[in-house]
Amino acid sequence: MTARPEFSRFHNGEKAGLQFADSEYAARIEGLRKRLAEAGADAAVFTSMHNISYYAGFTYCAFGRPYALVVTPSECVTISAGIDAGQPWRRCYGDNITYTDWQRDNYWRAIASVTGTGKVIGTESDHLTLLQQGKLQSFLAPSKSVDLYETTMRQRMHKSPAEIELIRAGAAVADVGGYAIRDAIKEGTREIDVAMAGRDAMELEIAKRFPEAEYRDTWVWFQSGINTDGAHNPVTGRRLERGDILSLNTFPMISGYYTALERTLFVGEVDAASLKLWQANIGAHELGISLLKPGASCAEVTHQINDFFAERDLLQYRTFGYGHSFGVLSHYYGREAGLELREDIDTVLEPGMVISMEPMLTIADGQPGAGGYREHDILVITEDGNENITGYPYGPEFNVVG
Repeated sequence: MTARPEFSRFHNGEKAGLQFADSEYAARIEGLRKRLAEAGADAAVFTSMHNISYYAGFTYCAFGRPYALVVTPSECVTISAGIDAGQPWRRCYGDNITYTDWQRDNYWRAIASVTGTGKVIGTESDHLTLLQQGKLQSFLAPSKSVDLYETTMRQRMHKSPAEIELIRAGAAVADVGGYAIRDAIKEGTREIDVAMAGRDAMELEIAKRFPEAEYRDTWVWFQSGINTDGAHNPVTGRRLERGDILSLNTFPMISGYYTALERTLFVGEVDAASLKLWQANIGAHELGISLLKPGASCAEVTHQINDFFAERDLLQYRTFGYGHSFGVLSHYYGREAGLELREDIDTVLEPGMVISMEPMLTIADGQPGAGGYREHDILVITEDGNENITGYPYGPEFNVVG
């Protein structure tokens, strides 16, 4: 009887065209290898969706199984589960090893076949679980472990021209979803029906722009009335009523890259108290956009917007930070926490960074102007300022609808 393999190279079919050229991934890996050398690491063992996607172009579907990317001075190998067969190899930059389920921990045996044992291993402290860390120690027996979380995040924060073009396309797709949502807004319509109109429009637009891609994860959060109080509140079956405040949030996903459009709207009419709050938040939004330029720190921008709200006695209604980086991320993986507009982030903006401006005020139910007010644009930092790549209009002139 033939012994079942612990792992193998199941290179089925031909390599598919990835979202970026091989030269883009080669440059990322070259940059990573320099960072590994600086950290004194012999190999990187990545387990997160965002770093595997960023460096190898493969965005895995875990379903409870572990995945990895192993990078050494000479190799770049994704490690994937047998359930995916040849798709990970077809959709990754570099080599791929498939591990089997016939024996527990074949995943780590596959990793060890690339790293060897007794080496200095770099991992991600923000992702590697205690369970898997124990397995790493057992199977790889590293002489030392180093944390690559910070250095890889810093690399991802600086976008290449190819990344910026993809993000620009994503912003345009988000606008398409926004217009479809606006057209679907009517009294009596359910949130879920409006959300589906936006999602369907975006998925069709992504397929039109990227006919060779894989399609997954694009979504919409469309909220009304009290449901607007949180930025990440899920869609419900609530029916729209005249005078409702609305939050339009479109999120196209393209090859692991997230973009977004977020807008405040009202159904049919907007009362005076709500209009005053809406206009104040728009004022903060426009101020914030004007502040995003090279040399400004995230904390400095945050404090200036805080002052704007404090002067209007509105700072206590601010809900979260004023913006964040874009790139390989979604609502369930990735975050470049070093590039967020918050008081505790001192990162200085540089050309090639991409960041949102998205102030939000939330007024409690029962108070004048109750609801959540949020505008969201995506800005590319340029040599002397920024480029706003969001096109959908904000404000009451366009967004009192239905």
